Amino acid sequence: MSWHTKRSSTTPVPKSPSPVATAAHKERWTREILPKYAQPQGALMPILHEVQHEHEHISLQAMVEVAAFLGIHPSQVFDTVSFYEEFRAERVGKCVIGVCQSIACEVCDHKAILDRARLRLGIEPHETTPDGKFTLLTMECLGSCDTAPVALFGETLHENLTVAKLDALIDHARATGDRSRQASH
Repeated sequence: MSWHTKRSSTTPVPKSPSPVATAAHKERWTREILPKYAQPQGALMPILHEVQHEHEHISLQAMVEVAAFLGIHPSQVFDTVSFYEEFRAERVGKCVIGVCQSIACEVCDHKAILDRARLRLGIEPHETTPDGKFTLLTMECLGSCDTAPVALFGETLHENLTVAKLDALIDHARATGDRSRQASH
């Protein structure tokens, strides 16, 4: 086995014509967020949360712009985005399905749930369907071990999940274009 390196230091950052960190963002961040922290870098996570909430992911362009605003190196922003699971560097589907793979869910056959999602969606974990409707994730403990197996559909936790319930959730999301905030079954 060998390691293949990429020239990431010279890879161009794709840019959209308009900035992610607009003058209005920077003015508000300066007024409302920066004063809460002793060092500008302390504001990194709140700013990243805002960027992700607004754009549904944190693009490389956004990382470079946030780094410039805070006076830190872009690699520090990338390290933060890639370290924390709640941040996404790439676009995700309208419906994000996160299947828990903790030990409790493993014992309760989360693999059947994950395999069914793979089959129904035609993608592997951490991929998005070509139509942009679904992203499938594997996640560590979702904190509901007594109701395993569990999965998130967007921000909604579905407990005691079965293959039939998963199928119904996928069908509902496909039919409605719902951003996956269905009521729990």
